[in-house]
Amino acid sequence: MIADLQCVVLDCPDPRRLSEFYRSLLGGVVNRQDRRWAPGDGWATLHSPSGLVLAFQRVANYRRPQWPDPARPQQFHLDLGVADLDRAQREVLAAGATVLDIGPDGRSWRVYADPAGHPFCLVQH
Repeated sequence: MIADLQCVVLDCPDPRRLSEFYRSLLGGVVNRQDRRWAPGDGWATLHSPSGLVLAFQRVANYRRPQWPDPARPQQFHLDLGVADLDRAQREVLAAGATVLDIGPDGRSWRVYADPAGHPFCLVQH
């Protein structure tokens, strides 16, 4: 092993807003004190209960991904495990997500976009 994963960083236009969106999905603490970085106007963090740290950095002239358009690719996405897809869908939509692909009935995953346009999936476990 060469390294350990410190955090996943998402580019966005509003770091605080996006950190609060993911806190509403994953729980945890926004901008918890951490010696590795200092939150500010252009940076926010989310320390989730599972130990995962997501960071959000402001990017000037941010361009939203346009899923599934290869001209403006998703770049990456997060898969979030849930027990009940329908309930989780209601909750992520109320938090500010938008639907990208619900798929046919019976499929065990659905695709959404966060407020900055990053795709993420809810996957039933």
